[in-house]
Amino acid sequence: MPGAVIHAPSTIHDTTDQGGRLSEASVWNLAFWDGNALVWPRAEMLGGQTMSILRRQLDRLGVPQRVQEITPADLPALAGGVVMNSWTPGVAVHRIGAVPLPHAPLFLELLHNAYRAEPLTAP
Repeated sequence: MPGAVIHAPSTIHDTTDQGGRLSEASVWNLAFWDGNALVWPRAEMLGGQTMSILRRQLDRLGVPQRVQEITPADLPALAGGVVMNSWTPGVAVHRIGAVPLPHAPLFLELLHNAYRAEPLTAP
């Protein structure tokens, strides 16, 4: 699956809140992997349905999750990142601005498996 590259200094500004924390864009949420746990950014944002499904299913699977402030300066310490929206539970992000993020195929697979584990409901 091709990865997303969030680049250009203006994009970094567009994905940070007024406190300089990485947040969201108009149609997606961010999530990161630290090698052991999913890290949700603490920032002003709207939590989407895909984010809610993943939180619920990752809890059920016993996958550690935490919420913390993440700034562009924190990115080198992370082991991967994704964007998600109503179309997908995760597309790899390989760079934000000039900062590369490692490839994390197992993280991406974990998110897709968790999403598929959500039971279907009828209206």
